[in-house]
Amino acid sequence: MSDVNEQISTLQIPARQFCVPLSATRRGARLGRLLATEQLRSWELPLDPARLIVAELTADAALHGRVPGRSYRLALEVTVEGVLRIEVTDTRGDVLPSRQATTEPAESGYGLLLVEELADRWGVRTGPAPCKTVWAELDPAGRPSDFAPEPGSV
Repeated sequence: MSDVNEQISTLQIPARQFCVPLSATRRGARLGRLLATEQLRSWELPLDPARLIVAELTADAALHGRVPGRSYRLALEVTVEGVLRIEVTDTRGDVLPSRQATTEPAESGYGLLLVEELADRWGVRTGPAPCKTVWAELDPAGRPSDFAPEPGSV
């Protein structure tokens, strides 16, 4: 039985999780985009469309999820199946994003429409109070060419 335990304890599972708290400011959103870009590079994943989704979700958290004195959290995870999950958690659980089509031309308000177009799945999870998490997933089965490593990456 000790041989089995030794095999289990020495199993090498690559860490494919990244999580960072960020200030709910424009600077925090910019830092989130930069950190996510570097993490995607280190995992040898393509930068886009993930970087664009991170940009929209972090900007929304800084703009709409802002609570003075509180930060928000950016998390990236690659599942066993190779799905990239992007999560942004803020402390404004009372303000939930909605899936609404805009009928009037506007300079802003298209962020979640962009996320919906780029991601294979996205949604909102509430809790624990007072938080909410907006998440998006990129599935390699749905986008085989999008998850090939970038040319020239090591």
